[in-house]
Amino acid sequence: MRGADTFTESLFLMKRLDDFVPANHPLRPIREMVNKALIAMNGLFADMYEADIKGGRPSVAPEKLLRAMLLQVLYSVRSERMLMEQIQYNMLFRWFVGLAMDDAVWVPTVFTKNRQRLIEHDAVVELFNQIVAQADEQDLLSGEHFSVDGTLIQAWAGHKSFVPKDRKDEDDSDGANFRNQRRSNETHESSTDSDARLYRKGKTASELRFMGHTLTDNRNGLVVNAMVTQADGYAERESAKAMINDARQAREEETTLTLGADKGYDAKEFIEALQEMNVLPHVAQNKSGRQSAVPDAVAASEGYEISQEKRKRIEQGFGWAKTVGHMRQVLVRGLEKVDQMFVLTMTGYNLTRLRTLGQVRLQGAR
Repeated sequence: MRGADTFTESLFLMKRLDDFVPANHPLRPIREMVNKALIAMNGLFADMYEADIKGGRPSVAPEKLLRAMLLQVLYSVRSERMLMEQIQYNMLFRWFVGLAMDDAVWVPTVFTKNRQRLIEHDAVVELFNQIVAQADEQDLLSGEHFSVDGTLIQAWAGHKSFVPKDRKDEDDSDGANFRNQRRSNETHESSTDSDARLYRKGKTASELRFMGHTLTDNRNGLVVNAMVTQADGYAERESAKAMINDARQAREEETTLTLGADKGYDAKEFIEALQEMNVLPHVAQNKSGRQSAVPDAVAASEGYEISQEKRKRIEQGFGWAKTVGHMRQVLVRGLEKVDQMFVLTMTGYNLTRLRTLGQVRLQGAR
């Protein structure tokens, strides 16, 4: 018997949003981890806003704001306007963010302005650190063996915006016609994103770019530190020193750390800096017409071989960030905003890895 094509809504609906989300949905364990981290960040959120006794109009709750930003990363939503549209009618998104069925969705411009407050108080960095702390509590980090690498991030700016720094105000010409012209970061800058730098690496073409850097723990390939810098030939090694120094601070001085990296990090100054920090330089030796700065005794060790194998995992995070997290060409402008999005994307990557590792543990316990 053919059913009738009718549509009749009930006057009242006695169901919660949680009832519409399957019990085995992959967002459930992620939301649990995020909520645990947000509870630990309550003190930071309290300092971000004026006390209630002073009055004023309530802003977007920072917890909801961070959950919504994570959704944008996890589901590759290309703009905040589209994110707000999705939250309007997507029950799964409403459930994850923490909005009821009849709660109003924010205006995109209000959402954007509230994100600036998160930058000022490093809220995304703290969220990232809280997720890393949860991984440490579950004994998923070695805390001693690391890998480092960098990746190029194309800026949201084109060649036409790369114009001379000393051009006059009345000069409205763009940089479209640059044939046979010498252009460099010393004489030119982007009128769209002044923090972006013209840079090329290897056989790639020169583009306006930033450079993202991550430090991963070798045990499970989780990202334990992430940052964005302007693109230049020294950024990778300088960022690596800063990130491994942070890891060094978290361990006792007597504990020897290891750091795996590719041939681009095989520089005398960098290797010596690692040795001063009591970090074994498990850096791939570069012997192409030169002498490697990595001691042969270190390169011959068993740990060095393991580090060289483990360091390849770092590319998985970069691949995820560029295919899922929209970090191949970033959708924001300015170093601070790009850094915020990169750290948030690596937070999303860690959350998906932790969810998978948790499922593997459950299967192993059966």
